[in-house]
Amino acid sequence: MPEIPAPKESLLDFDDEASPEELDNRVQKAQEQLLVLKRQQDTIEKQKRELEELSRRQSEFEQGKLELVEKLTRSLVVLEREIFETQRRAEQLQGIETSFRSHLQILDSLNPKTWNKAEVQKELSRALSCVDDARSEYSKCRSKFDTSEADVAIGPEFGEESEAGHDFSYWLKSGFAFTLPLLVLGLIAIILMFIR
Repeated sequence: MPEIPAPKESLLDFDDEASPEELDNRVQKAQEQLLVLKRQQDTIEKQKRELEELSRRQSEFEQGKLELVEKLTRSLVVLEREIFETQRRAEQLQGIETSFRSHLQILDSLNPKTWNKAEVQKELSRALSCVDDARSEYSKCRSKFDTSEADVAIGPEFGEESEAGHDFSYWLKSGFAFTLPLLVLGLIAIILMFIR
């Protein structure tokens, strides 16, 4: 910050015998000093504004940093937990997939046409045992994956109701949902015919 120069002599100390030229000279010097002081004041005010803005931005930085460090730390804990759960679930589903593939392979290999006629009883018992094992494994594991999506892909469970078991309101809503796009297109066509 520039220092304010002290006046070399008091501009107000003048004798009665000062000439008008001397007075004009002193007034000119006083105006110059005022101009210098005004510039210094403007510079100081500008520095003050810059320091206030710097302080505000530094405070904003500190507050934002603390807030985000806290949020990111909490989020990382949640993400780590989610990753762990997802990995655990993926491992569980892979185990189920392996088991289902194994049972499917076993069931596919069962072919009554290739059985020895003398050992049909024994082969049939073994085949039923394989079917029971597969059914038991399927029932045990079914709750571990999303049954709503699985039902669409797999179909109804043994002994479950098929679509025919739905009540009238289900079919009414379904019919309305299926025909709604056709109704809208028909309505648009009728409106277009009347506009022309």
